[in-house]
Amino acid sequence: MIINLFDDSSWDSLRPLTFTRPVADLRIGILTIAEKWAKYLKADFGFITQDYLSTKYPSKNGATLFINGSVCPDYDLLNAVSGLKSGEFLQARDHILAFNCDNFLTFEQAKQQLKPVSYTSKVVKITFPEEIFANNPAEIRKDFELLTKGRTSAKISSTNQLLGNDIFFEEGAKAECSVLNSGYGPIYVGKNAEIWEGSLIRGSFALCENSSIKMGAKIYSGTTIGPNSRAGGEINNSVIWGNSAKGHDGYLGNSVLGEWCNIGADTNNSNLKNNYAEVKLYDYQSKSMRNTNLQFCGLIMADHAKSGINTMFNTGTIVGVSANIFGGGLPPNHIADFSWGGADGFENYKLNKMFETTEKVFGRKNVIFGDTEKEILTKVYELTAAHRNF
Repeated sequence: MIINLFDDSSWDSLRPLTFTRPVADLRIGILTIAEKWAKYLKADFGFITQDYLSTKYPSKNGATLFINGSVCPDYDLLNAVSGLKSGEFLQARDHILAFNCDNFLTFEQAKQQLKPVSYTSKVVKITFPEEIFANNPAEIRKDFELLTKGRTSAKISSTNQLLGNDIFFEEGAKAECSVLNSGYGPIYVGKNAEIWEGSLIRGSFALCENSSIKMGAKIYSGTTIGPNSRAGGEINNSVIWGNSAKGHDGYLGNSVLGEWCNIGADTNNSNLKNNYAEVKLYDYQSKSMRNTNLQFCGLIMADHAKSGINTMFNTGTIVGVSANIFGGGLPPNHIADFSWGGADGFENYKLNKMFETTEKVFGRKNVIFGDTEKEILTKVYELTAAHRNF
């Protein structure tokens, strides 16, 4: 089977995380949304997304099933999507969840040309960045069942203290002298991932392939460390997409970090306001603050962003693509894409300088920083110019 996952208006509201990827390429739980659908349907997948992203994230020819990339699958939704006949679309309230036809259609075209099929069960739809960490504990549980059903874990060293039965290690995964507590949710450790000595981990938790948890880390429920990453210190209910580093002491809570990010030593974020009020986040559509209706909400950091040592992020901070933050004090709650500076002020992070740094970052992981990546970042630089008011 071949499927294409399409962006809807959530691509706009999930910025800055989606400036560099389709919505379906966001990680929530253990897998990205696209990987979840591919696993459920045993399908090959492509994307229908913004034009400037389509070189890196192309669509697949031959697809007749088109799925909303902001929707996370479960078995009920899988049955409904799989049951769609040619010429039908699946609808929940005002959202098109999926449709079956020979060609991709816009929302209006689908409503005019296809027969609606109503879906009334609960849908997990990711519309805003904070919904990633908010839904992450449940998505880890779903992905854990999907990935481990009928399989046996690789051997886990006897030097660890294991609590509960929902602990699964893939081939090559390692842990020594650590406490792994799955009594509050499953613990998944991916291929060739490693948990270093003295770590304390409470599920639900996912450590994806080729990643590591450093010595003495304290990891709380609802946390995902994506592939090729390194994490340490104290982390609670947070998602790190992949190829990123939060390797030192410091607190990260109720947060989302994109790809190729680096968090300096002793960087901390606040996730609760002193007056316990609901947290607001910067919204790219309105260019104003939006109420999340959450009491706990920390840091949303887009791809390629970095912070220096001892950086302090306030409650509900949005950090844009390729921002570089350093210095004392609390920087503002919205740090524009391609910003360079901190609480004392920002200047434009010139594209050629950013490229020089990124080439070195990629090189450390033996990845080529090629023209496709440069073209995407150049486009994002242009798209975000209006948000840089310095």
